Amino acid sequence: MYAHILLEVSLPSNVFDSLLFRDMFGTAEMRDIFSDEALVGRYLEAEAALARAQARAGVIPADAASKIDLVAHSLELDYDRLRRETEIVGYPILPLVRQLTAAAGDAGRYVHWGATTQDIMDTATVLQIKSALEIIARDLHDLRGSLATLAHKHRDTPMAGRTHLQHALPITFGYKVAVWLSAIDRHIERIDQALPRILMGQFAGAAGTLASLGESGLRVQQLYCEELGLHQPPISWHVVRDGLAEAVTLLGLVTGTLGKIATDIMLMCATEFGELSEPFTQGRGASSTMPQKQNPISSELILAAAKAVRQHVATMLDGVIHDFERATGPWHLEWVSLPESFLLTAASTANAKFMIAGLVVHQERMLENLSLTKGLIVAESVMMAAAPKLGRQQAHDVVYNACRSAIEDGRDLKDVLLDTRIIVNALGSDTIRFHCDPINYLGLAGTMVDRVLTHEPRRANTTAT
Repeated sequence: MYAHILLEVSLPSNVFDSLLFRDMFGTAEMRDIFSDEALVGRYLEAEAALARAQARAGVIPADAASKIDLVAHSLELDYDRLRRETEIVGYPILPLVRQLTAAAGDAGRYVHWGATTQDIMDTATVLQIKSALEIIARDLHDLRGSLATLAHKHRDTPMAGRTHLQHALPITFGYKVAVWLSAIDRHIERIDQALPRILMGQFAGAAGTLASLGESGLRVQQLYCEELGLHQPPISWHVVRDGLAEAVTLLGLVTGTLGKIATDIMLMCATEFGELSEPFTQGRGASSTMPQKQNPISSELILAAAKAVRQHVATMLDGVIHDFERATGPWHLEWVSLPESFLLTAASTANAKFMIAGLVVHQERMLENLSLTKGLIVAESVMMAAAPKLGRQQAHDVVYNACRSAIEDGRDLKDVLLDTRIIVNALGSDTIRFHCDPINYLGLAGTMVDRVLTHEPRRANTTAT
């Protein structure tokens, strides 16, 4: 292996940790949230919050809770031991509790009081999700700003609208961007609406009944969630995982929309379209053999992320199916799908922000492409103008025949219509010319852009109430 000659340390074996690929499939900010160190920190945060809550409820001595809280914030963990014991036990909490208990001295007898492994792990996961969704919501707001600027600037920039990859009717580029933007607005609102369902603490004990704490159980649970800034659940969710599945499904929707935007942009960047270019920076999207290339690399990475997150959505939905009061495996699927979904989504939003903020719009090429079909794109305009006098069906048939003649003879539709007596008699030559100009058949595109731009989605609020 040539690499061993140059590098004597082992390299990561996946794109999320790879020195080469990690910033293409994640961001440093999101990796920090889902790192081992951060995850263990969340476990300790949950254990400390539990001790504080139990002291407030009079379940454990206040001085013991203070000691546990202090040690949890300063504990120097033996990570190698933690790893070895986690592999043996199958979960990291018991090995972690052993080290925390030993470090807390006499107060250690109250560590993890009445809790079960999944209480701590689920709560830590929710705390991670809380921070991660704040990043996603922030990035969506940033992206919204760039899309709004682009939609406003090109509110009236005409281009060909396409259905089934064929010219359909004229639209404006601002209208296309506003369609993208409207979905981003809905995602921002979806995150806000979903937070109370997702950001629930977990403290319910071995079978979810809080039996070990007796009558104090629900009070401790309330104070525990309060300490962590999470919502108190109405009942244990050990084996009902809809909240976490919803979080990843939200990411699937977000990356799906970004994938749609990326697909549009990739196609419009194609040489034959030439209507857009991704932002140029030296060497980005370059080919190793074709010096002229500027590949749409941001769009490609966004699309890859969308496809990968979609698979994780399916995995999370599969993992919703748990057995009895504690599952025999589906829970573990979350350990894979949750972090990877957030990393991929963070990379996707980062690429989208970069791409949209610097997107190059070739208005002249849009106008040229609008004329590619020699007026066929406004056939509906002429038909609808003639319909009041000829009837809609007759107008359709006459214009349809004119379109066929224009295609077969390679003529402009306007010229064919001007030679068609029934249309001339119905509309007059000037009216035909007016309706054959694509600029005059943009419908309410501009008005719709304005409607989207005046809608301001509510910023996601992650504070528990």
